[in-house]
Amino acid sequence: MTQWISRRARVLAAGVGAGVLIPVLAAATPAAAATPTVSCTSARAGLADKLKKDITAALATRKGTVAVGLYDRKTNTTCTLRATTAYDSASTVKVTVLATLLWDAKKHNRLLTSRETTLAKAMITKSDNDATSTLWRQLGLTKIKGFLAAAGMTQTKPGANNYWGLTQETVTDEQKLLKLVTAKNTVLSDNSRAYILKLMNQVISSQRWGTPYGAPSTVTVHVKNGWLQRSTHGWRVHSLGTFNGGGHDYMMSVLTQDNSTMSYGITTIQGVAKAIHKDLA
Repeated sequence: MTQWISRRARVLAAGVGAGVLIPVLAAATPAAAATPTVSCTSARAGLADKLKKDITAALATRKGTVAVGLYDRKTNTTCTLRATTAYDSASTVKVTVLATLLWDAKKHNRLLTSRETTLAKAMITKSDNDATSTLWRQLGLTKIKGFLAAAGMTQTKPGANNYWGLTQETVTDEQKLLKLVTAKNTVLSDNSRAYILKLMNQVISSQRWGTPYGAPSTVTVHVKNGWLQRSTHGWRVHSLGTFNGGGHDYMMSVLTQDNSTMSYGITTIQGVAKAIHKDLA
């Protein structure tokens, strides 16, 4: 990723943008269930069935392995698909890195330094890998695991040897993280939550694909995506998004792998997102 690993590894990582290209390592992803189905519940009559039908239809012609998490506070609606299947995080872990930084600063009753805010902004808004590596090394695994425990993200396993892009994550835990970021809690301060959302709202235009696709014009969009190619399971392409305002308050995580190209994965995610936004709107 940076100068602390070999030149060969830096070359392999170059150009990926959201993670680390390591073709020599085997993926740590466990096998998914043979025929998983979308599961939805909702306090609004008919909404769960409609979401299940439309998400299933959006994926019917798509290849790859897709996990979906949806939570809508307004209608107490939850949808899941492959909720506990682990994926290489690629750059979606950067939200966790920022949350850890803020959680640790709160514990020590301090504000972020100007250096930390510069690194955080680059990490989230531009998906800067060097900034992420710097913050990951600064925090260390003890603090990262400490935040994961505090957040109840028990299914997330930080990447070893500073390979943060190989952190194992599930939609269950990513949804826990997005819930923390979007509502008052004891883990993250209100200021910390507002800061994370501000940066996720300022992601550069070329990286605003995925879960925001088809979102109502009345909502404020917060997004963080990740993309990573490896020799096994092809492209991992992920998107985390939260959407609030105009009477809406919902969040979704879509994790994918076994994609032939990055653009194929994006199209799959956007098909799911479009169906969800339409049904909730």
